[in-house]
Amino acid sequence: MVSVAHVLGRRRGTALAVAVLTGVVTGCGEPPSEPVDLLITAGRVLDPETGLDEVRNVAIRDGRIVAVSGQQPAADEVLDAQGLVVAPGFIDLHAHGQDHESSRYQARDGVTTAMELEIGVYPVAEWYAERDGRALLNFGATVSHQGARRQAFGGLIARSAGDATFTLGRGGGNDAFLYEAATDDELRRVARLMSDGLDEGGLGFGFGISYTPGASHRELWQLFGVAAERDAPVFIHLRSSGAFRNGGAIAPFQEVIANAATTGASVHIVHMNSSAGEAAPDVLGLIRGAVNQGIDITTEAYPYTASASRIESALFDGWVGRSDDAYGRLQWVETGERLTAESFERYRQHGGWVITHGREEETNEWIVSQPDVIAASDGIPFSDGQAHPRGAGTFARILGHYVRDRAVLTLMDAIRKMTLLPARRLETIVPAMRAKGRVQVGADADLTLFDPEAVIDRATYAAPDRFSEGIRHVLVGGTFVVRDEALVDGVFPGQAIRSGFAQTATDQFQ
Repeated sequence: MVSVAHVLGRRRGTALAVAVLTGVVTGCGEPPSEPVDLLITAGRVLDPETGLDEVRNVAIRDGRIVAVSGQQPAADEVLDAQGLVVAPGFIDLHAHGQDHESSRYQARDGVTTAMELEIGVYPVAEWYAERDGRALLNFGATVSHQGARRQAFGGLIARSAGDATFTLGRGGGNDAFLYEAATDDELRRVARLMSDGLDEGGLGFGFGISYTPGASHRELWQLFGVAAERDAPVFIHLRSSGAFRNGGAIAPFQEVIANAATTGASVHIVHMNSSAGEAAPDVLGLIRGAVNQGIDITTEAYPYTASASRIESALFDGWVGRSDDAYGRLQWVETGERLTAESFERYRQHGGWVITHGREEETNEWIVSQPDVIAASDGIPFSDGQAHPRGAGTFARILGHYVRDRAVLTLMDAIRKMTLLPARRLETIVPAMRAKGRVQVGADADLTLFDPEAVIDRATYAAPDRFSEGIRHVLVGGTFVVRDEALVDGVFPGQAIRSGFAQTATDQFQ
């Protein structure tokens, strides 16, 4: 057997050991002796790491929090936050909408950091370069398995909306790199390209296996080994359950957990709600059991009962000849119409976004209520036109509908799922994430201020382009991107979130 992990060797990111952040502490800090840039007064401060839930003043200078206390130092500007929650800015690990229009909706939903970690991007350095100095929100991405596979198979790098994102199998049904098994030489090339992407700043490996059905179980296992050798996390959209004879919804989870257990890779399973469906309690029990055995594995969910994908992707290859009821569960995003067998075939040739309805709200609510399931939107790009409401309303929906109205989740647990847990998922590869997801002295001033009695999502399947309400102010690195519930024009404070890996000479592969 050819071990691509052995071929690559142990190219660990030694920069991680020397780049550990030391500036974040849990204390309140001494009152600043010099005036601060901004003082947020009288807000209910929630810090999910320390458990702080008290009315405090938050002082900000040069994009960082310098005091969290009851005192009021001199400030160039004061913001009265009475009646508002002051929380860490929301961190979305799963945002396909890496464009300015999508970022506007996410900012209004309280997001300060939005990353493409499921499918990833390729080439990595080019993707980051295109966004430097032009981003509303903090941004980052994994190395795309799909993109590296295309290159390894000799294909040209496709472009979508001027960037290098391979969103949900956009390549279409005629591309060999999606459907053919890799030879040993091709697998070595995929491994080398993906490992190189880490040295360009990639935040781990991103896999969309349902959209790349040619990738064998062996290929996935070998690449998990490469990730483990590089201390890089894996973010994965699981293989379709139909690939496992008699396996059901639980089988794709078992494949990934087995790969993690045997390679030592850290794994994050995306949208467990849409992958598990009604088997979610069993699946979450499986994940928790693995964690109890020492396996580093996390998962996420978005608070909606319908998913969204590209209709031309491999995910819909087996849909020909399904029942009228099955086609009727599909909703064409552009027009809002429900599909038939005829319209399905027509739109599949055309290509575009389709929403798939059908999951039960009872199960959806149970998943949202679980405090160890990270909140992530899986939002699709608004730059493509109409989208799924999750790209505009995920976080406000959890806070308004599930915390306040349904009371299935505490406010602190909800904030933890949106901030601290996603920050911790990335801290091993990005030590600077220890300065995010907290309201503490030394933390980045990425903050979301909302009215807990008014916050709610307004985006729907019929009208997905509606801003959330009740999120009053959003700051990225101390700069307002939302103020008084309105977007601030002309500001681009978003910073790149890159891995701590140092560049490594490519001659190691010779």
